[in-house]
Amino acid sequence: MTLQATVSISWVNTVIGAAQRLGVEPDALLAAAGIASGELARERWPIDPITRLWRAAERCTGDPGFGLKAGARVGPASLNVVSFMLQSAASLREAILLLQKYQRLVSDGGRFQLLAGETASWVIYHPRQGELAFSPHQIEAVLAAVVNFTRWVTATAARPLKVQCTHARLGPLAGYGEALDCAVEFEQAFNGLLLDNALLDLPLPQADVQLARLHQAYAASQLAALSESAVSAVQLREWLKAHLGPGLPTRATAAQALAFSERTLARRLQAQGQSYEALLDEVRKDAALRAVAESQRALAEIAQSLGFAEPSTFYRAFRRWTGLPPARWRQQQAAGPS
Repeated sequence: MTLQATVSISWVNTVIGAAQRLGVEPDALLAAAGIASGELARERWPIDPITRLWRAAERCTGDPGFGLKAGARVGPASLNVVSFMLQSAASLREAILLLQKYQRLVSDGGRFQLLAGETASWVIYHPRQGELAFSPHQIEAVLAAVVNFTRWVTATAARPLKVQCTHARLGPLAGYGEALDCAVEFEQAFNGLLLDNALLDLPLPQADVQLARLHQAYAASQLAALSESAVSAVQLREWLKAHLGPGLPTRATAAQALAFSERTLARRLQAQGQSYEALLDEVRKDAALRAVAESQRALAEIAQSLGFAEPSTFYRAFRRWTGLPPARWRQQQAAGPS
């Protein structure tokens, strides 16, 4: 199993901001998605939690045009450092090619492909979902974001010649017309926008060769840093959750699954102030507290399911985590606040 794709917090905030404009407060949205508010302190999220966030936003807003509205508000803040580089590019075509190269700084939950034609070219979006299937709102947000990006980077009322989606229509056609301003076809072979080559090759108003070089150099350094820390504590924690069981996942197994040597895995975790052992202990603690509080399973059974060889070892670990033996802690949780 490889690591999930990840998304920058700037894109996460795009979803949260769109829901808030429709009356759903951030805390309520996070709770509906089963995500702790502390996760907002993280610089990047694995793709499955943000998919849960999209699904929660769809439920909480009840708006079939949520994705389109979120994408239509995408601006420089949503693309972080990448936005400066794109604005100083020579043309829209060059900006899209740069986005292909550096989009991981925003999200690697999908990739763009520019398919050139004689008079027009397709900008195709290939989603890279995790274990959860993407919400179609995620797709529509990306397509609407490309349209909005085209408008602010060219400083024109640019419009695609056509947009197509792989999913069925979600809401009224008027909503698509407002966000995309062109014909939209559904249940097609791929997700993409058809752009006139004249628009793609139009010189950008903020084109600046020197600034472009500076921005690209900085973006390249950021991309290199991201690649160097490709194994984040968040991602490895998700992997451990998926593989926790009676047979504990070893560091060697994790390193092999993630295509790293054990030494490289240890070094990259150390650079983030973490270790494999500490993360495994954290994941076991979370699973143990959940199992003890939310079920009446025998403590010995829980201990075995979490990879403890003996119940006594589990009891010692539980006391270290909570200050109490598991049976007494369960009683306190059942009794509630005193």
